[in-house]
Amino acid sequence: MTESSQVKILLDQEDHVETVWADPLGADRYRVDNSPFWAYGISWHDVIEARPAADGMLTFVRVCEKSGHRTLRLILNPPSDQSAESRAVLDRLISLGASYEGMNHGYLAINIPPNLQLERITDYLESTGQKWESADPPGTDLEPDTTVESGAADV
Repeated sequence: MTESSQVKILLDQEDHVETVWADPLGADRYRVDNSPFWAYGISWHDVIEARPAADGMLTFVRVCEKSGHRTLRLILNPPSDQSAESRAVLDRLISLGASYEGMNHGYLAINIPPNLQLERITDYLESTGQKWESADPPGTDLEPDTTVESGAADV
């Protein structure tokens, strides 16, 4: 798809509101094309249903199909543009197979592809001392063998 065919979809989950880019698939279905920074239970390439609100803005209804990608959120302190140590955290995440989008240099959405063990990334983040949380699956939905209680933090 070309960028011009993409649409913005409003994700409104209680206190967290944001928009994501998505590719139209037809029949009110869209493939998410970026990692959410605030929403829970949605990741890159998930297929979602969205419908126009009264103001015409496409608004999230539900997840139709999970892509297998997972989303973590990370706060780097100090931000990566101010610290070689923080930059090294991002470099290591990439070398492990993850990718990320930054709202800024200190608040990032980490994409975990389907072929990468979530525990590999959570174990690494636990070792860094940075604040992070699992957004998809939400931290409370992690399977028992991948739960990282002490590393998960309200981001």
